[in-house]
Amino acid sequence: MNDDELDRLIALRGDRLTLRDLVDAGLDDLPRPGSGGTLARWRRLAAVAAHDLSLVKLFEGHTDALAIQAELGAAPPAAGSRWGTWCAEPPQARLRFEADGAHYRLHGTKAWCSGAAQLTHALVSGWDGDGQPCLAAVALDAPGVTITDSGWAAVGMRETASVDVRFDGVPAHPVGAPGDYTARPGFWQGGAGIAACWWGGARAIAGTARTAILGRGEPHALAHLGAIDVAVATSATMLRACAAWIDAHPGASARTWALRTRLAVEAAAESTMQHAGRALGAGPLCRDARFARAMADLPVFLRQSHAERDLASLAEPDTDAAWTL
Repeated sequence: MNDDELDRLIALRGDRLTLRDLVDAGLDDLPRPGSGGTLARWRRLAAVAAHDLSLVKLFEGHTDALAIQAELGAAPPAAGSRWGTWCAEPPQARLRFEADGAHYRLHGTKAWCSGAAQLTHALVSGWDGDGQPCLAAVALDAPGVTITDSGWAAVGMRETASVDVRFDGVPAHPVGAPGDYTARPGFWQGGAGIAACWWGGARAIAGTARTAILGRGEPHALAHLGAIDVAVATSATMLRACAAWIDAHPGASARTWALRTRLAVEAAAESTMQHAGRALGAGPLCRDARFARAMADLPVFLRQSHAERDLASLAEPDTDAAWTL
């Protein structure tokens, strides 16, 4: 992995850096989760997140789509293609997969389609005629695909433009067998990787706070910086431990590790934002565009967490507490 190339692109393109730039530079060629390089994969996600949270939302979805297709034995995607992973299942927006020989025809509306206007392909979840959950690969320039401008009014994560997309009899290729998408080990391995994106965003906010606070030397601000240090450093430790566990158990379910890590990083990110805001006041929120954007983006991105529902999942009787030192 060439992190120098990422730094060069960031320096060259700045706020104009796009998913296409990252793909064309080969920066999406990441180790697969559980391959022994999970931490290296997450470091790349965190580095992109520290630059731009909206961009990493698209980058993570693209690299997740590549990993899913490899894990489920799909044909390698075309060079230069840009993928989304659109598998949210709100009850009002579920796709129907109609069998068409060895393929599907997709019908319905898919919600939360991040980056739809910037992508060439997507993996989409849906339901076949027997009521089974399925996954399909679809080209977004196929007849019958309509990318709407509906479904996204947020200020935070604005550049993801996570709109609704309509599918009217669109041809698509099955990826794996029904049920494979959530049953595979990579489902929770990839879910844990989202936390690396959140952590990267928190790290960028922490870096801005550190630069400003150390220049002032004000005791209360320094206390806030100390709290930020604890939050960022301890959550990084959790990410490293989770990546090591995944690499040591690549065929096992990482559900418990993923939930713990996501929730730990979520709490750390929220603590970082609170302390940074209190330490720095309104000035950077009003005059530093990058800081202000990160402070608006990260709360929206964090809501990909299921909050108390995930916390309750960790209290289930079959969860391995493993409270050892």
